[in-house]
Amino acid sequence: MPEQSPNPSHITMTETVLRFYVFLGQYIDRCLDAEHRRSLPEQEFQKHLSTTHDQVAELLASNRVVKDKAEVEFQRVTAMCQEFLKDPGSADQSRVLHEEREILRVKMLTLSDLLAVFRSV
Repeated sequence: MPEQSPNPSHITMTETVLRFYVFLGQYIDRCLDAEHRRSLPEQEFQKHLSTTHDQVAELLASNRVVKDKAEVEFQRVTAMCQEFLKDPGSADQSRVLHEEREILRVKMLTLSDLLAVFRSV
């Protein structure tokens, strides 16, 4: 029986990074819309986000550049959300979150398409 490689497969990595972006997008959605906040208790949501963040960091450990980019993005979105929650009426903060949400949406679409290609071969 052939020994399996200790490295994660491209599919697993892509799924995990996609899930990471989904959670970052949901974090923004939860800031902007009370209905999203009610869909899942905050503590449970933060647990899922933290777990996925840790998985991404582990999977990307061998690629410092991409790992650092993911970490910067995580810190940026987290900081933006925390800042917005301090002043939820801020039009500027809301605009920034909407812009960031659109960026994440494009990344999710791209990763979803890539994942579909990986799964088809």
